[in-house]
Amino acid sequence: MSDPIVSRATVLAEALPYIQKFYGKTIVVKYGGNAMISEELRRAVISDIILLHLVGIQVVVVHGGGPEINEMLQKIGKESKFVDGLRYTDEETMEIVQEVLCGKVNKNLVATLNRRGGRAIGLCGMDAGLFQAKKLDKKYGLVGEIVSVDPSVVQDSLKDGYIPVVSTVAQGIDGENAYNINADTAAAKLAVALGAEKLILLTDVRGVLRDPKDESTLIHVVGLSDVPKLELEGIIKGGMIPKIECCVEAVRSGVERTHILDGRIPHSILIEMLSDEGIGTMIL
Repeated sequence: MSDPIVSRATVLAEALPYIQKFYGKTIVVKYGGNAMISEELRRAVISDIILLHLVGIQVVVVHGGGPEINEMLQKIGKESKFVDGLRYTDEETMEIVQEVLCGKVNKNLVATLNRRGGRAIGLCGMDAGLFQAKKLDKKYGLVGEIVSVDPSVVQDSLKDGYIPVVSTVAQGIDGENAYNINADTAAAKLAVALGAEKLILLTDVRGVLRDPKDESTLIHVVGLSDVPKLELEGIIKGGMIPKIECCVEAVRSGVERTHILDGRIPHSILIEMLSDEGIGTMIL
């Protein structure tokens, strides 16, 4: 029967076993890319997060904010500079990073979740020593490598019924500096510390493709043992390498499954979490 009402009921019935499976479990969503820029995609991601929260799944959001940082740097006449794909962060840039990530982006995201019926709380990686880091390499400036994660403040927020929204600035242990942290890396480290069931990285590609020009060549499942071969064959390359490395580290450290999803697809989180259709690449 093609009745749209029946179709909707079928979708809801299909979601039930997944809701039961993940009820009370924690998932970490790294939110960034076009899904943050496009208003339509932003609304879809926000509604996905709220729906998962309302059916009893504990959602933690870790966000980036590259475009907003670029925009602010441009306003003050400072050029964005990248080294090996990481933003070179001098002291002036670090001030902008803190202002934009911990302030504007974080609070706007929290406000949007709350306006749409969620119960969100904004956290910075420096709150309660959540992320502690040391300098990654002087060639990157004030870019940090996380050395420890204290998830207590996130766990307390989840216990109190909040959706924690975390910005990726860390407290330095090798001086008085704050450090800029790659959001994928921070999300993976936090997922491990929380004992999360899933880590989801929203990105701007379908996932791992055998042929980058053909989305039908999406590899739906990648085992840990497959990764070195795929890298050797040049299938995993460029910006996908650090994302896969984050997923591999998370799985090796106890996260059950990790997913690289195309944030350009509306409701990609719900499709991956609560349906029989996998639309990204799962690393397990």
